[in-house]
Amino acid sequence: MKVLVYGATGTQAGSLIEHLQALGHTPHAVTRNIDNAADLEARGAVPLVADLADAQRLDEITREVDAVAFLMPAFLDNADDAAEYARHAIDAAAQADVGMFVWNASGAVSESESKQAILEHLQRAGLPYVVFEPTTYMENWLGPWTAPAVRDHDELTYPVLADRKIGWIASADACKLVAAALERPELSGSRYAISGVESPTGPELAVLFSSALGRRISYRAMTPDEMGAVIDAAFGPGTGTNVAEMYRREQEDPNPPAKYHSMAAVLADLPVRMSTIQEWVSLNKNAFV
Repeated sequence: MKVLVYGATGTQAGSLIEHLQALGHTPHAVTRNIDNAADLEARGAVPLVADLADAQRLDEITREVDAVAFLMPAFLDNADDAAEYARHAIDAAAQADVGMFVWNASGAVSESESKQAILEHLQRAGLPYVVFEPTTYMENWLGPWTAPAVRDHDELTYPVLADRKIGWIASADACKLVAAALERPELSGSRYAISGVESPTGPELAVLFSSALGRRISYRAMTPDEMGAVIDAAFGPGTGTNVAEMYRREQEDPNPPAKYHSMAAVLADLPVRMSTIQEWVSLNKNAFV
């Protein structure tokens, strides 16, 4: 198949190119920055320069493909544009009559009105679709809110209370699931809440880091304001506001929704191999030493 991949230049969907190639498919990778085209081509993808705001351009590039793997960019210039941009991609796929549309919602659909609007539009579009709702990515540990503290102070910092279990998932594993779903139109209409196969508390996570890195790592729950400030410093003033508010709600909620899921049913439908936390930390060891 020719598969249109949104988000191929980012962390969440970056490895989807290689997973699609391993299955014999040709990734057509969307980027709005022409400077990324050469790198995408070198990785074996067909680069397509397009902006989610340009519905006509999305119509043009979607005519060339058989299936779509959709992911909304993590940081939009205006977060309120998310639902409109997704409608453009969905409508283009419907017009092209693609065989499968797989959406990685980058979290629970219920966590935002825009995601709920996207799902409703997808359900009305008449497309075969599968939706993945992941918990929290292991790649978040590479961010400036965690990796420097591990590297410089042997302290694993993250804005999650110490006693809360998290089913951390590797982005590569989410990409494996997306690639597998693209080949299974019989799963159309399915929604999968996905996480990793382990669900440690903060201190338990620190033990896994300690084992992988060969030194003692402790866990500290950041405050939401700390997290917001780090994001502001890294990505620009104001970018951390919504993230800080999200973590504030989670920390203050006496009965927060589960951030881990049993993967048995998911892996029965989509039999891919999932990474352990120690494997992932060992593979990315250079970020923490």
